[in-house]
Amino acid sequence: MMDWTDRHCRFVHRLLSRHARLYTEMVTPGAVIHGDRARLLGFSPEESPVALQLGGSDPRTLAEAAKICADLGYDEINLNVGCPSDRVQGGNFGACLMLEPARVAACVAAMKAAVAVPVTVKCRIGVDEQEPEAALFTLAGEVLAAGADALTVHARKAWLRGLSPKENREVPPLDHALVYRLKQAYPQVPIAINGGIVSLDQALGHLAHVDGVMLGRAAYQNPGLLLDVDSLIFGAPAPFDDALDALAALEPYLAAHLAAGGRLHAVTRHLLGLFQGQPGARAWRRHLAVEGVKDGAGIETLAAALVHIRRGREWLEAGRAEEVERVA
Repeated sequence: MMDWTDRHCRFVHRLLSRHARLYTEMVTPGAVIHGDRARLLGFSPEESPVALQLGGSDPRTLAEAAKICADLGYDEINLNVGCPSDRVQGGNFGACLMLEPARVAACVAAMKAAVAVPVTVKCRIGVDEQEPEAALFTLAGEVLAAGADALTVHARKAWLRGLSPKENREVPPLDHALVYRLKQAYPQVPIAINGGIVSLDQALGHLAHVDGVMLGRAAYQNPGLLLDVDSLIFGAPAPFDDALDALAALEPYLAAHLAAGGRLHAVTRHLLGLFQGQPGARAWRRHLAVEGVKDGAGIETLAAALVHIRRGREWLEAGRAEEVERVA
């Protein structure tokens, strides 16, 4: 997600799940080819498996960018034809490409010819006045014939005229059953579902019909749920029993970031929802939001924020309901 899933976010999420596949922010081929690659594309080996998401519509530049990213070590190249923001519409990429399945297929074919890693596509079920079943199946048929290795489908239509990007994430009705039908039509192709999925219980329900589930805002706003992904979804041990242990493991990374001149907030902004629903979570968020952005804020700021979580847990264990309510 643009401006959200940067390298610091991905490092945090990898601490919470060893097996989930992580995705970068969407970047344009021009930025990859001509921009500051260290800033835009740098990532820690610990993040793997991680997919680089591209947004573009020119086969030649997409192929060049895909090769650069694959050579840097990304495990997958994902072409986004589902983002409805004004910025991507102006650049003729994102969800508006649902209207041009042949062009998307040409992009996929060019990227497949340039890289050895999987090339995948993320799309919507249609845009504007398109009939969703026809739009989705037409796009899927074109890109799979061009060699796409997998599809991720946000099970909502995007309205490019009349709805804001935020409204496009919430207003168009979900049609998860349509994605299930796509999977039935292509049993040999990995199909993942996205859109309106807010819990791992819901994810497990979808996995009875498709091969994968993509969590976006749910995982970002409540990253603590990722602690259960490895055990519930992958049948593997959880990396940590508690988010407090994950934060302790984050400290060397955070210290290195600060020593290199980075700001605390660049990392801790991805931690605000870590204790969602727990006693002390509100005070934790407030402390990091206020103190974490200040010049010179360091690991001690994170430690001070954690005091609220520890105190809330102590009060909860002691049955002091009044204090718990106050800090929740």
